[in-house]
Amino acid sequence: MRFTPAATVTAMAAALLLGGATAATAINSYNATPAPERTEVGALVATWDNDGDPATPDRVDWVCSGTMVDADTFLTAAHCTTDWPANVRFYVSLDQDVQAGLDAAAKKYPGDPAAIAKAVAVEGVAHSEPGYPGNSADSHDIAVVQLPAKQVAARWSFTPAKLPSAGQLDKLGPQGLNSTPFVVAGYGTQEAVNGPGGHTHPGGGVRMKAPVTFDALNKTWVRLAMTAPQGNGGACYGDSGGPNFATIDGKRVLVSTTITGDGPCYATNVTYRLDSPTSRDFLAPFVALP
Repeated sequence: MRFTPAATVTAMAAALLLGGATAATAINSYNATPAPERTEVGALVATWDNDGDPATPDRVDWVCSGTMVDADTFLTAAHCTTDWPANVRFYVSLDQDVQAGLDAAAKKYPGDPAAIAKAVAVEGVAHSEPGYPGNSADSHDIAVVQLPAKQVAARWSFTPAKLPSAGQLDKLGPQGLNSTPFVVAGYGTQEAVNGPGGHTHPGGGVRMKAPVTFDALNKTWVRLAMTAPQGNGGACYGDSGGPNFATIDGKRVLVSTTITGDGPCYATNVTYRLDSPTSRDFLAPFVALP
């Protein structure tokens, strides 16, 4: 499954299957902490039609995570920006608690999804990688939302994330990657909780972070371990498109974006490499690459 919110996965898109992996949700509760300092990390908010009348939107919610990579470019996943009704509109919020903002705006603007979205976020235009959904070797699961830079700067202060150079993870090699600190961030929900109705995923909508460790690398994917006994946290539903940072030569680098993982959100975060040719070719028209 993809790490999109559980409430919208069924209605909005089919699951992306990677070797039997299931969709994920948010940052786990274990070994995770709030991330108010990660002001470049944001939530993707959408308004859309859900009642058969496309003239006006009747739904609004945060749906994924992502990262500002320059003054006007928000990086996320293509499965977050595709397979929507024709009248979907996308917004980006860099608030620490986007869910609280949406709840407050819903009380102020009842029945007006557009006003609710504008109260917490800035509207932009989404561009998805044309090759998406691709295949298991390369899903092309990458997208950006272009935003009006002046409006974003008027609401939030942030330093854009640093992108990797071409093949930077390959150059580190397995030994270097094993010793590299990784951190995942996003607005997703927590790991599965057993209840009378089965598994639920509480929380979500607040920017969190957690340490993860290197597991495996191939052409377009970095797999990161989320196992609690090793001191890791991890990603879950709603963390799709969100960042996975690596500290390389003392610098924080946005090396991959969260895409999928195991359904309960306990074991592995499967992330899309940003140093691969596919990612760099797609990003080049939108942002200056190292």
